[in-house]
Amino acid sequence: MGNWETAYEKWRTYENLDTLLKNELQSMENNDEALEDAFYTELTFGTGGMRGVLGPGINRMNVYTVRKAVNGLANYLRENAVNVNDRGVVVSYDSRYMSQEFALETAKVLGAYGIKTYIFDKLHPTPLLSFAVRYLGTVAGVMITASHNPPEYNGFKVYNEDGGQITPAEANEIIEHIQQTENELTVPFMEKQELEKKELLTWVGSEVDNAYLDHLEEISHLEENERKAPKDLQIVFTPLHGTAYDLVLKGLEQLNFTNVGVVKEQAKPDPEFSTVESPNPEEHQAFKMAIELGKKNNADILIGTDPDADRLGVAAKDSFGEYKVLTGNQLGALLLDYILSNHDQKLLPNARMLKTIVTSELGRKIADYYGVKTIDTLTGFKFIGEKIRQFDSTGEFFVFGYEESYGYLISSFARDKDAVQAAVLASEVAYYWQKQGKTLHDALNVLYEKHGYYLEGMTSLTLKGKEGSAKITSIMESVRNEPLTSIGGLPVEQMEDYLSGVRTYAGSEEKVEKIDLPNANVVKYKLANDSWVCLRPSGTEPKIKCYFGVCEDSREASEDRLAGLKTDMAGVLNED
Repeated sequence: MGNWETAYEKWRTYENLDTLLKNELQSMENNDEALEDAFYTELTFGTGGMRGVLGPGINRMNVYTVRKAVNGLANYLRENAVNVNDRGVVVSYDSRYMSQEFALETAKVLGAYGIKTYIFDKLHPTPLLSFAVRYLGTVAGVMITASHNPPEYNGFKVYNEDGGQITPAEANEIIEHIQQTENELTVPFMEKQELEKKELLTWVGSEVDNAYLDHLEEISHLEENERKAPKDLQIVFTPLHGTAYDLVLKGLEQLNFTNVGVVKEQAKPDPEFSTVESPNPEEHQAFKMAIELGKKNNADILIGTDPDADRLGVAAKDSFGEYKVLTGNQLGALLLDYILSNHDQKLLPNARMLKTIVTSELGRKIADYYGVKTIDTLTGFKFIGEKIRQFDSTGEFFVFGYEESYGYLISSFARDKDAVQAAVLASEVAYYWQKQGKTLHDALNVLYEKHGYYLEGMTSLTLKGKEGSAKITSIMESVRNEPLTSIGGLPVEQMEDYLSGVRTYAGSEEKVEKIDLPNANVVKYKLANDSWVCLRPSGTEPKIKCYFGVCEDSREASEDRLAGLKTDMAGVLNED
């Protein structure tokens, strides 16, 4: 009997198996391929948590894999945190299938260890969870979400006592404790009624929301009298069936943005995300209904948040009067320029802008222009959150952080990307440029003309299952062990291998430098003419991603250069 068959047999013969999971497992009993995929490996707990398809099996999201993860977290906290039982853990959840159930399962397992849990009384955005950790003073936070993944997914994200996603070092310790839990089916837990009776479960109401909104109002750079004045900016907002509806509208109302049209069909939570192909504001199809309403209302700006409200997409009219979605890099540049141009210039020498290694270099150019230092991090907002925490002891201060995948943080009262903050500030930026007779696309052209025509792109290859995982590994080994010498007609000048932590210069075996960042399965090629290409497997989806960046003297030249890079790398990714 193979390993997966042994694991399957343990589940199949477990008398107290959850009824729904038992029925689903029985429906799979003649499908060895499906059973193997559900049991051949344990669902990976990565550097931020775990995410996977719902269903029975050790490679699926279900009450048992969640209980096992919480069991590991509980033992980690008991060893590493102070006053764990009383400070407790705060839990939030989004609109997905089983989200509320998994939130309660988290409390049930923590309660068995005497650890208090706070759970929001209704679904809430991820950034509210980050804020709540800090506001309530808990030892950790848990967010039940699969962000913008398809409806069949859910996930379990862990936050440290600073409100940031757990660091790789913290994750490794939690993983060790999870692995010490031998049987996920028999993890101890306490029932809800007993948790409430022993005051180990507290339901969180509006107090945290109100405190968050007080901080949110302060990110504005408008003068007090202008904050209170009515604004004629026409906004269309869609929460894409997720968690952002209440807080975004309240945040806009605080600044007197009253002309807000909401896409009604997408306003209510819906685990099927039935009106979109994908609830991801990175994908322009998600804006279809917002564009229709925008045309009807003659809107100046369209804003859309993903289901757990940590990512924001924005669209505005282009020179032809058509709504065009800004990339994450473009919106990040506009937000950054607005913040720095309206900041106390005397403070900027100690300010720090944070971005990831696959985020546009336009941000660095803008920061340089204002005398602000840029710090690069690995991909993943947890690294930005970790760096902000370090500033508490260095005298530096955080002024803005972003990543190309539509994640932004304006103020560090939250320590993860925050689409609520970004939605409010993006509306303020649009209002600022509207007063000058410009759209956000016009404003972007102002930045290009000043700093250069920086364009970026990303392609991905989805490779599911066991064979797909092996293919992704093979691609990364190939680009690492047989380095490319040119891409898109440009010679490679440097190769950065973040797994070994080494930067190698082309044509010089002796010139090698250490990369001062944590190890990660990422390879970045830096080319002539300030172009670059970066390859990394996704940490949350069965994909390998390829990122591109170029800067030429004109938009046309940059577009041509970008196309050339994409063509060459498509060949690399699709080689047999």
